[in-house]
Amino acid sequence: MAQDYDIVILGGGPGGYVAAIRAAQLGFKTAIVERDKLGGTCLHKGCIPTKALLRSAEVYRTTKSSEEFGVLTNEVSLNLSKVQERKEKIVSQLHNGVQHLMKKGKIDIYNGIGRILGPSIFSPLPGTISVEMNNGAENEMLVPKNLIVATGSRPKALPGLEADGHFVMTSDEALEMEELPKSILIIGGGVIGVEWASMLSDFDVDVTILEFADRLIPTEDKEISKEMQRLLKKRGVKIVTTAKVLPDTFRKGKGITISAEVKGEIKEYSAEKLLISVGRQANIEGIGLENTDIQMDKGFIKTNDYFQTNESHIYAIGDCIGGLQLAHVASHEGISAVEHIANQQPHPMNYTLIPSCIYSYPEVAKVGLTEEEAIKQGYQIKTGKFSFRAIGKALVFGEADGFVKMIVDESTNDLLGVHMIGPHVTELISEAGLARVLDATPWEIAQTIHPHPSLSEAVGEAAMLIEGKAIHG
Repeated sequence: MAQDYDIVILGGGPGGYVAAIRAAQLGFKTAIVERDKLGGTCLHKGCIPTKALLRSAEVYRTTKSSEEFGVLTNEVSLNLSKVQERKEKIVSQLHNGVQHLMKKGKIDIYNGIGRILGPSIFSPLPGTISVEMNNGAENEMLVPKNLIVATGSRPKALPGLEADGHFVMTSDEALEMEELPKSILIIGGGVIGVEWASMLSDFDVDVTILEFADRLIPTEDKEISKEMQRLLKKRGVKIVTTAKVLPDTFRKGKGITISAEVKGEIKEYSAEKLLISVGRQANIEGIGLENTDIQMDKGFIKTNDYFQTNESHIYAIGDCIGGLQLAHVASHEGISAVEHIANQQPHPMNYTLIPSCIYSYPEVAKVGLTEEEAIKQGYQIKTGKFSFRAIGKALVFGEADGFVKMIVDESTNDLLGVHMIGPHVTELISEAGLARVLDATPWEIAQTIHPHPSLSEAVGEAAMLIEGKAIHG
């Protein structure tokens, strides 16, 4: 028997379940189809578990250097099983919280694989969902007035270097490691690669990064990339840029060996394990897109500014549409899609107002344009860069590397971008995000009195530097 819904959401990650909550708030009869666990990649294989491991790495690193703070400890050791146990406990607690929110919103959950059907006896339009239930029960048929595809993404594979969970891993398999290798080779020096390099280095693993571009985290501002590279090298991480990995040279025995072309020269690299970190690809196979007129663009679902596909009653959000593949982005895209369905006329999302973060050591955060992007778009710019070394709280904290950099339109004084690297900048970036949303100028940020001593003083000082009024710079 078919079940009718106002909105059915294919995928229960941070895009899907947040969209479902907003739909329920607006009075829509709503269902989620999820093949695995509510919370999706972010909760179970991405944001939360990796940040739990990074926090353990931070505590371990700090404890090893506690003597610098006048705190003497006995020999410090790491218990990876306890680290993993803590990670799982956090994930479980948050998973229970999401399930509670679904019950609170009276949102129906179908655990199984959902596929989009074309026009059928159930509906003259494509969009009916056939759910192959995980419990082996007969397929459920869901007939929505509107469908939201929120199927997320998975780690991108490199042909010839498929993950086996032992010698070759993606972040999915790495999260389940029961023991740490003595050495690891990471292919890819983007956000995920840098986070894993930082974490494993803190866990005393010998880390080498092979990055195809000419610098680490190539989507970041060049000065941020340069500082990250300097600080990782200072901690012993080996970094090879402009490295074209040659998968057909891959060999495994007691460990792994692979070659890469670096500036025209073939070089060989060896380690116990290999971590592939070369981006993510959309989960769009086997969900019935071929039964619709939905268009694709470079492996992602194509939508308009309101997340409608070519089928106006079918929307798509989150990682499966590409763009900024971030949990908070997917959540807000889901809210926007639902509000568009409800004829609430949401504003199209401005992605330059969205902060993004890297939770390595040191942390990195940004919002808006990089210096390079601003110049490419024709802006005449001025910049202000203020070091954490001049901030008392950073010295007290014991982490004074890094800086806050602001990029401003010289003619209008509009804030174009803010980039940070250093202690707790993933928390500080929200002030810059709010400044961008409110179209604040450096003068207005400088007028905000930042408490002393605090790390946030670096934000105020960077703004005053642009105004030519920096006190401590």
